[in-house]
Amino acid sequence: MMLEAFAPYRSSEFQVKFATSAWERSQAHALRRAVFCEEQRIFESDDRDAIDDHAIPIVALSMLGIAADQLVGTVRIHQAEPGIWWGSRLAVHPDFRKIGALGATLIKLAVSSANAIGCHTFLANVQVQNGLLFRRLHWDVIEEFEVYGKPHLRMKADLAYYPPCVTPEAGFTALSRKAA
Repeated sequence: MMLEAFAPYRSSEFQVKFATSAWERSQAHALRRAVFCEEQRIFESDDRDAIDDHAIPIVALSMLGIAADQLVGTVRIHQAEPGIWWGSRLAVHPDFRKIGALGATLIKLAVSSANAIGCHTFLANVQVQNGLLFRRLHWDVIEEFEVYGKPHLRMKADLAYYPPCVTPEAGFTALSRKAA
């Protein structure tokens, strides 16, 4: 009798929403640290900065029925000046990066929620390798530059593509292709 190991379970449904609990905020920072400090080595030991004092964290949660199982993605948004919003620190857990809907849904909620609260310009500094994803999501390149020793694109969202979301605490559901 041959016994083969089971593949680890991967949820096919995800909730993307504002972080509303302490564990969501804590796990969002842990994921950012894993991606930006350990994996990409952009920051030495922690990627937190002064923006975190007033930013709104957004999280992607894998769901087991109606219960959150694991935090698998995050991004933060903040208003730099009246009407001008920024998104930053977009991170998806390595085991979930092939689920394209996660990054796209995090971006969608980031822009749509800011749009609902007075945003007239939404910007992000995007690592070059992620530029195509943002272009597909109706973002335009404003300029190319280097930050933290890596090439980046300053990009601007087309707000017409992002209708206001007035319920960001509930957010959106994202399905993997497997479940769609």
